[in-house]
Amino acid sequence: MAHSTAVHAADPAHLDTSTGVDNRKLAFWTFIGSECLLFGSLIASYMAYKGSSRTGPYPHDTVLADGTLVPGILDVPLTSISTAVLLFSSLFMVLGLAGVQRGDRKSGALWLAATALFGSIFLGFQVYEFTHFWHNGLTLSSNLFGSTFFMLTGFHGAHVLAGVLYMSTLATLVWTGRLGKDKSLNVEIGGLYWHFVDVVWIIIFPLIYLIP
Repeated sequence: MAHSTAVHAADPAHLDTSTGVDNRKLAFWTFIGSECLLFGSLIASYMAYKGSSRTGPYPHDTVLADGTLVPGILDVPLTSISTAVLLFSSLFMVLGLAGVQRGDRKSGALWLAATALFGSIFLGFQVYEFTHFWHNGLTLSSNLFGSTFFMLTGFHGAHVLAGVLYMSTLATLVWTGRLGKDKSLNVEIGGLYWHFVDVVWIIIFPLIYLIP
C-alpha cells in the first residue's frame, strides 16, 4: 500500500495544486489571465483612439465639417454572420468534450473537427473583410482606425488560427484513439482556450461594429 501511494505521488499526472485544481489546468488559467491583460491593452488602445481619425476610410457613416456624408467601411451584417459561426463553434467544442468524456471516439472527433471547421470559416470571413478594406484604402498605416483595428482584430485572428490547429490536432488524436476518456482533461484545456477566444470576440464585435 505504501509503495502504491509513493508511486501515485511521484506520478506528475496526478499532481494537483493546493486549490484542488489539476496543475495543468491551473497553469492554463494563468496563461489565459496573461492573455486577458494583452487583449485588454489592445482594446483600451482602440477605445482611446476611437473616433480620432482625421482622414478616411471611417468605420461608420461620418459627417464631415462641410456636411458631406461619408459611408462607413464596416459591413455589420457580414460580420454578424461570421460572429454567429464562431459562437456555434463553441457549442461544437462542448459537444466534442462531452463525447470524449463518454468515451465516444467518433462523436468526440466529429465535433472537434466541426469546431476547427467553423473556426476556419470565421477566418475566411476575416480574410475577405481585410482584403475588401485594403482595396478600399484602409491599411495599418492609413489612419488611427486602421492601425488599432488591424492590430486588435488581426491579433485575435492569429489566436483563432492557433485554435484551429489545436482543435484539428485534438480531433486527429481522438479519432486515432491516442486521446481517450482517461485523457479528456487535454480536451477540456483545449476547450478553455477556444471559449476564451470566443469570449474576446464577443467583446470586440460590439465595440467595433455596433457602437459608432
